[in-house]
Amino acid sequence: MTRWLYLYARSYTRLPGRKGNGPPRYGCRRAPFNSGQLFRFGAVVRRLAVVIPAVPWTALWAILGLSASLYGTALAANDETVIVALGDSLTAGFGILANDSFPVRLEAALRGAGVNARVVNAGVSGDTTAGGLARIDWVLADTPDLVIVELGANDGLRGLNPADMEANLDAILARLADRDVPAILTGMLAPPNLGRAYSDAFKAVFPRLAERHTVVFYPFLLDGVAAQPALNQRDGIHPNTAGVRVIVERFTPIVLRALADIKSRSKTISR
Repeated sequence: MTRWLYLYARSYTRLPGRKGNGPPRYGCRRAPFNSGQLFRFGAVVRRLAVVIPAVPWTALWAILGLSASLYGTALAANDETVIVALGDSLTAGFGILANDSFPVRLEAALRGAGVNARVVNAGVSGDTTAGGLARIDWVLADTPDLVIVELGANDGLRGLNPADMEANLDAILARLADRDVPAILTGMLAPPNLGRAYSDAFKAVFPRLAERHTVVFYPFLLDGVAAQPALNQRDGIHPNTAGVRVIVERFTPIVLRALADIKSRSKTISR
């Protein structure tokens, strides 16, 4: 573990954070707006304006009713649990293929357990808790059922004040609570070269916040992977594909319990 923490601190300069004033780099990207689609839609509307008057209204209402019924059935069939993983390079999948990243493998594990889940990769390599706080409204735009908050590693690498890190995470969790979005908070360890006092203050932030906000707490995301050469990339701190599998194997039961709690609370409220 000590060797992992040393490599963790030493490799910070190689983390690929943001460039210039450009947007943050997520593990997944949204498709750009296509103006051509708008014009094609307008053409369809104009054609319908010509065709609809020639259709008997009774037949039209029957068609619309059938379409609405099929649409509702499709929605029910595609009803899914949306989980957003808000994090840094450990979430984004630094150094590995996108299909091997933590969110993708977690989604596969949850589906294998019978949960119709979609895990959104909102990881940005090099991001701090301040960056995560700045992005929280974008995360909420996906209307998640659950948010995994995996931040703090880069605060420790930069030696930022643990009190500031706590304030940022506190604001993130409070924002989620305001929107009634449950969360899982993952803990992290600080590099040992910053001293025992800093490391202790850093580590204590996470369980304290979890208790304050009554959220599920996972003490160390890299549990079972840190300091294991076979489970990490050449930098010694980022998990490789095998390491991600170990993380997901240990973390999936935590997510399943959190989802069960959400379902239980939902049933209680509906009664």
